[in-house]
Amino acid sequence: MAIIRPFKGLRPDPRVAHLVASVPYDVVNRKEAAELAKDNPISFLRVTRSEIELDENTDAYSNIVYQKADANMKRLIEEAPLIIDEEDRFYIYRLIWKDVNQVGIAATFSVDDYNKDIIMKHEKTRRAKEDDRTNHIVTTNVQTGAVFLTYKGIPDVNDLVNKTMQNNKPIYNFKTQDGVTHTVWIMPKEANDIIVFEIGKAEHLYIADGHHRAASASRVQKVKMEANPNHTGKEEYNYFMAVLFPAEQLKILPYNRVIFDLKNLTNESFLEKVKINFTIEESKTSTPNESGKICMYLDNKWYKLTPNKNVVPGNAVSDKLDVSILQDFLLAPVLEILDQRTDNNIDFIGGIRGTEELEKLVNSGVAKLAFSMYPVGVNDLINISEVGETMPPKSTWFEPKLRDGLVVHKI
Repeated sequence: MAIIRPFKGLRPDPRVAHLVASVPYDVVNRKEAAELAKDNPISFLRVTRSEIELDENTDAYSNIVYQKADANMKRLIEEAPLIIDEEDRFYIYRLIWKDVNQVGIAATFSVDDYNKDIIMKHEKTRRAKEDDRTNHIVTTNVQTGAVFLTYKGIPDVNDLVNKTMQNNKPIYNFKTQDGVTHTVWIMPKEANDIIVFEIGKAEHLYIADGHHRAASASRVQKVKMEANPNHTGKEEYNYFMAVLFPAEQLKILPYNRVIFDLKNLTNESFLEKVKINFTIEESKTSTPNESGKICMYLDNKWYKLTPNKNVVPGNAVSDKLDVSILQDFLLAPVLEILDQRTDNNIDFIGGIRGTEELEKLVNSGVAKLAFSMYPVGVNDLINISEVGETMPPKSTWFEPKLRDGLVVHKI
């Protein structure tokens, strides 16, 4: 059964929380991160993306970057300032955005549960990204960002969370430029045992977002354990920080694709090859209105792709996803993209950017082709996790995003 623990959160003074809190490190590139932090000396991006303070030619994965992150973490503790709670607590984190209202519990979770698949995955990770966050955590001795977990909601937990929000004043409550309202409460100490007991009933928890953060926490545990001759299993490095949300509250947006090169095919010859497995129609819309359809943008036109009789998915649950059908019956056979995790001919655009971003990239000549996908469902994520399968890379985009820096876990 799942292990959940309260912890002593390291967090901003309430007066500066809105300034410290930053977008997740992996949703912006180096230039975007620098721009967001430009006039804000206490932005948490200066910890999670510390390369923005170094020469632009500095390798983002070099030791000097992690050393800078450690120095900036220590500086923020003093200058922001960041404070640490005296007792172990759970935290409630609510995000409101458009029609989404999702409320999760920030806590620490067992790395061993992750290793044993009690905490289940649906996505493979990239070694380079694992290396990056592992080095970042080992150097700074803090987990700077939360993993996004989900589970099949428990009514007693939901009731306790709702009562806490109704009867207590939040420690943080602010709205960010992207229109998301972030609100955080500290749960009463007497809630600790109830939360541990009730969540402990869950057979599985599921990673919705943050696979690299979770994988890195597992690797950090191994590094710390090997360096500690007195390892007991109770050290903080045996746990990682996450926010746990009921599955019924979550909203998944599509994760779209752009292609940079048609592999020496003309537009006409490319379309002829696509017709082997798909019916192609010009489309007045840029987004699929149902599962089983894919929209494609090429040469200033949107097309709707519908799999034909030649498309026979495999027996795995994940084989039937639209992202898998695109991969198996178009990207691989037509464009020779065999591994989306490593092929430089493909990139991924989160659904929050809309199809306008796809059109912009293709019209400007940066990309040659784009695909607009129908979003994967939360039940698909759970079902695929439970049978031990994985989705193709970048299949799900969750919105709204948790902010880094609101609560930090010291290890």
